[in-house]
Amino acid sequence: MAKDASKKNAKTTAAAAQTSTADMSRRKQLVETYKMTRRTDRRVGLYTFGAAVLAGFLGFLVFWLLPGSGIIGWILAVVGSLLSGSLAAMIIFGRRAQNAAYQQMEGQPGAAAAALRMLRRGWKADPVIAFNKNQDVVHRVVGPPGIVLVGEGSSPNRVRQLLVTERRKHERVASDVPIHEVVCGNGEGEVPLPKLVRHVQKLGKQVKPAEMTDVLSRLKALDATRSNIPLPKGPIPTSMKGMRGNLRGR
Repeated sequence: MAKDASKKNAKTTAAAAQTSTADMSRRKQLVETYKMTRRTDRRVGLYTFGAAVLAGFLGFLVFWLLPGSGIIGWILAVVGSLLSGSLAAMIIFGRRAQNAAYQQMEGQPGAAAAALRMLRRGWKADPVIAFNKNQDVVHRVVGPPGIVLVGEGSSPNRVRQLLVTERRKHERVASDVPIHEVVCGNGEGEVPLPKLVRHVQKLGKQVKPAEMTDVLSRLKALDATRSNIPLPKGPIPTSMKGMRGNLRGR
């Protein structure tokens, strides 16, 4: 009996410690995200607080007008106010943090690859599948639109030529799969980094989830024939790491 009780207490203590560590990790991640955002957006705290107060007031007003009176009415109004304020604060903070991260990443090697990590389930992103000596790179995303080749670099003409070369290689193994070419940049005919993920998601739905496995297996065979591709010089941005979780309010 004593051993069972001891084991039970040990399990309870371990579970509590694990929960505490997870909570600390989330708080630390939130603090780091705030610091990162404030380097670019000095008013992030003001806008977040303002959104929380305004939404909290509206939430209190709405729940106060619902049928109910006395203590129950006050409880519903306070709870509704807290929930509305918290939700509004998370939404505003998440959007401004995302915009700040894009601004800090823009112009860095591998910025498009970091942004493509924001794609959710149903997408497979492969960074730097092609590379040249000028540090122009091509990333690949496989999802509902088919195969999306995303190029980025200092020269749009070189990037487009690199995309054409990669398109031909992919057509050899996946001629029946739609292939899209996207150049990430701020020039004419290019997609700005902050709009890249949304642009890719809006390319349509032409490949069913059941067909994804076959497409990925064919692309895996293509990648097996490539030599090791060196990563471009300079740090790959990691500002977007954990951003998706923050946007979901984790």
